[in-house]
Amino acid sequence: MQTMRVRILARIHRLGHGKVFSAKDFLDIASRGTVDMALSGLTRSGAIRRVRRGLYDTPKVNPALGGELSPDIDEAARAIARRQQWKIVPAGAWAANLLGLSTQVPAKIIYLTDGPNKEVKIGRRTIHFKHARPKAMAGLEGKFALVVQALRHLGKDRVGLPVIEKLQAALSSVEKRKLVRDTRFGVEWIYEVAKKIAEQDG
Repeated sequence: MQTMRVRILARIHRLGHGKVFSAKDFLDIASRGTVDMALSGLTRSGAIRRVRRGLYDTPKVNPALGGELSPDIDEAARAIARRQQWKIVPAGAWAANLLGLSTQVPAKIIYLTDGPNKEVKIGRRTIHFKHARPKAMAGLEGKFALVVQALRHLGKDRVGLPVIEKLQAALSSVEKRKLVRDTRFGVEWIYEVAKKIAEQDG
């Protein structure tokens, strides 16, 4: 048991502060019962924090105030999705916020999912998982999906040079090429924006 606990703690350390995880993230190391016991012990010792039932993190600390920061909402959503084996994509204003295109945290944090409609409370915030048709989720993954959702939220008239420059800095060359390729047969103005984002890479 002690060896398993050490291995679990070592993985948590590798994940780093702010990452959210559940017992399922360690089932390749030990049985569910052993993992649950280890996480419970680490929570009691203060090594990790219980975010909600079945979810944990190693909290980040505010250097100025010395206090623990609230759980990372996007990390929590992704941990829930891994546990439930859902595919998820940040949607609307939340997608724009995650990309740094908006500094305002939306009142409603929404993720499209191939799973069921569900609301999950994390601290003072609530994550809204919204079921989307399989066709709507097809091909949506990674940064590409995040950019498309953010652009749809902003709308054609709000996507100027500052937005394009931020997205150029946020995406790798591979991601830019994928964005152009995968938006080709979608909304025309989003495809035109995708080409502008990829311009600097030729």
